[in-house]
Amino acid sequence: MRLLVVGAGSTGGYIGGRLAQAGRDVTFLVRQGRAERLRRDGLRIVSPLGDATVEPQLMTADTLDETFDTVLLSVKGFQLDAALDDLGPAVGPDTMILPVLNGMRHMEILAERFSAANLVGCALKIATILDDEGRVVHLSPLQDLAYGELDGGNTRRIQALHELMRAAGFQPRLSHEIRREMWEKWILLATIGAVTCLMRGPIGEIEAAPGGSAFALAVLDEAVATVRAIGTGPSEAFLTATRDQLTAKGSPLTSSMYRDLLKGRLVEVENIIGDLVRAAAGAGIETPLLAAAYTHLSVFQNRLGNA
Repeated sequence: MRLLVVGAGSTGGYIGGRLAQAGRDVTFLVRQGRAERLRRDGLRIVSPLGDATVEPQLMTADTLDETFDTVLLSVKGFQLDAALDDLGPAVGPDTMILPVLNGMRHMEILAERFSAANLVGCALKIATILDDEGRVVHLSPLQDLAYGELDGGNTRRIQALHELMRAAGFQPRLSHEIRREMWEKWILLATIGAVTCLMRGPIGEIEAAPGGSAFALAVLDEAVATVRAIGTGPSEAFLTATRDQLTAKGSPLTSSMYRDLLKGRLVEVENIIGDLVRAAAGAGIETPLLAAAYTHLSVFQNRLGNA
């Protein structure tokens, strides 16, 4: 199976790099500047589970002229429109698109641009960054990649995808409830993002502050109420685990948005929080804490844009 990874940043670089390290047929679709660096230095992974450097197969948009069996779409939400123009030639009627994006709006966009039949559900839990040297830095041992047919089916193509992902240096899971897992991931990202960005600290520091745990759980309640109204509600096991995460003493847990904010980078405020706030308003649900986080991060984003 031939795999095209769209984007060789921290997420696509890690998953695609591990697959390439395991001998899979992986090609990366990247911008010219990233391609030059990868050709010079290789794709470098720094991880508590083992470092690696691979010599990646690379394409740029001007050289992409063939279809692939699977496309792993691993860009930020604000990069999606440009990525769709670039990857178009790679998608044929039988191509599986595996989107590793946050939120849920991208699923509608991809179905409209290509076909709902191309889509496979996906939920990735991993903490990675791209450092100043262009290396993919894996911040913790967590590397859970779940995927599956959106209707829960056990098809031949999903079994082929599972064979591609297995024994490649990370933890893949074939899920028959991937739609629910995708909504749960959105709840988790929106909650931790709003909590850590508004309070400007990791979960452990927030828990130790007066009212910190109550605040974090109230943000979670807003996100859960919204998803129950517009999508697939979370499981009780997920809620129990998430409440524990949000109130863990001494926890260093932060969100990718918080890490990007500290580095002065663009954040995925629209995809992770903005879309949820708008959906809540449409469903008649009040989300004052999520709305405050949305406004707060929009001010930051607009400041970067103006600069």
